Amino acid sequence: MSAAKTKTGVAARGSRSTNVIVPLKSKRRFYGHGIPGVDTSKLAGKLIVVEGADGSGRSTQIQMLVDWLESAGHSTVQVGLKRSTLVSEELDHAQDGNILSHTTLSLFYATDFADQLENIILPALRAGQMVLSDRYIYTLMARDIVRGMDEKWLKNLYGMALVPDAVFYLNVAPEELVQRTFAKYSTLDYWESGMDLGLSRDLFDSFLKYQALMLRAFKSLQSTYGFHIIDAHRPVELINADLRKKIEAVLTGHRVD
Repeated sequence: MSAAKTKTGVAARGSRSTNVIVPLKSKRRFYGHGIPGVDTSKLAGKLIVVEGADGSGRSTQIQMLVDWLESAGHSTVQVGLKRSTLVSEELDHAQDGNILSHTTLSLFYATDFADQLENIILPALRAGQMVLSDRYIYTLMARDIVRGMDEKWLKNLYGMALVPDAVFYLNVAPEELVQRTFAKYSTLDYWESGMDLGLSRDLFDSFLKYQALMLRAFKSLQSTYGFHIIDAHRPVELINADLRKKIEAVLTGHRVD
């Protein structure tokens, strides 16, 4: 496939100059049943997903990518978990009590995702915008798999999801994640430590065990969904340069290495 036309743009953060890339149109499809009435041929924008555990550097990388893309003339929209105006507040309240069943928690997050897909992601793609997603269905599926949910049921549930143009998983070892989390928050989150699973009575030990299970689930999902695993132990600038190179390949229709 031939490369898209480019022209010189303004300087992006971390580089002297950048090229404004006119993205090639993608062939769109849903993982399964999708959203009724959606004409995928009219979705001209790009959907880029950055996955990874809390402490992996997702938010930092996404903000740097937004700065880079917007400096190159691309209008961007950001989405992520628990950002739906429909259920995000209720989900926060429900999680505060730490009493949700696994199925209820799963359906809460699925509703949050579906609302953002229909009301933010799809309209932005129709408008030709770049959508950067701070996690997507893969985190939700990995969490549910670790909690014993049926994978076939999950694939059907998230058959509504649009296949992204690229998915990048920021891989950080659990031992490093716990250090970063303590440095940032001085505590560990109940759910991100898997305390509802009874892995350990000790929060620190439960965190390490849970994150190891999540990493295993992500590697299993990677073999099915084919996302790119990024070594996130490196300096922030090197990770971002790697992501930008791969996203440029997506925009120009080339294979992502």
